[in-house]
Amino acid sequence: MLRFAANLSTMYGEYPFPGRFAAAANDGFTAVEYLFPYDHPAPQLAAWLQAHGLVQVLLNAPPGNWAMGDRGLACLPGREAEFRTAVHTALEYAQTLGCPRVHVMAGVQPQGVERVVLRRTFMANLAWAAELAAPAGTELLIEPINPRDMPGYFLNRQDEAHAIASEIGNPMLKVQMDLYHCQIVEGDVTMKLRKYLSGQKTVGHIQIASVPERHEPDRGELNYDYVLDLIDELGFDGWIGCEYRPKAGTSAGLAWLRKWR
Repeated sequence: MLRFAANLSTMYGEYPFPGRFAAAANDGFTAVEYLFPYDHPAPQLAAWLQAHGLVQVLLNAPPGNWAMGDRGLACLPGREAEFRTAVHTALEYAQTLGCPRVHVMAGVQPQGVERVVLRRTFMANLAWAAELAAPAGTELLIEPINPRDMPGYFLNRQDEAHAIASEIGNPMLKVQMDLYHCQIVEGDVTMKLRKYLSGQKTVGHIQIASVPERHEPDRGELNYDYVLDLIDELGFDGWIGCEYRPKAGTSAGLAWLRKWR
């Protein structure tokens, strides 16, 4: 049975952030995810979750200075100390929130730095972080992101992400497989799902949105009726994050979810 988590960074924008927990619960969600929790103390977030009977299934590690263009730190040579501080912060939040997964963003490729150097830095940072996270049972996730939405992002393709996870070989390092990004960069989504859900077992989380508008998954060029049926058939027992921007009101656009329930 498929399990869906509301992404409170993209859904329920009609409400101030604290009000989104109640709105998601009122629509029948039992789990949430969101990008960066660090504007709020972890105990306050934990209280909002508990008050509305929700579990947190994913958060992002601090990405560096977002306003200055940072989109993660993991591949950036010379910023390893910042990366380690960010991972420690994320794991502290995850422990307080009971959140089992942390997405570690790779970062934007700096001009003039060879890709082989960035990959070596990425690998070393991920290996260190996965070792740190393992005792708490926290999975670290890496996510291929399309270059249209995030120009210059280091990690774009599913095959490279899964190869990195397999090469590092720590079972706590997995791939966040966002089907919106996958369709834009590569297509052939169902064959990739068959490969990575029934083969390598390196998928830790799935996210969905329509393509190309990133709205509800009952519109656009991807046939999510077919895709979600396949995910269910393949026995995926993790969470599917609804990381989409509602076309109109969030609750009004949930007919697709009522069908799956």
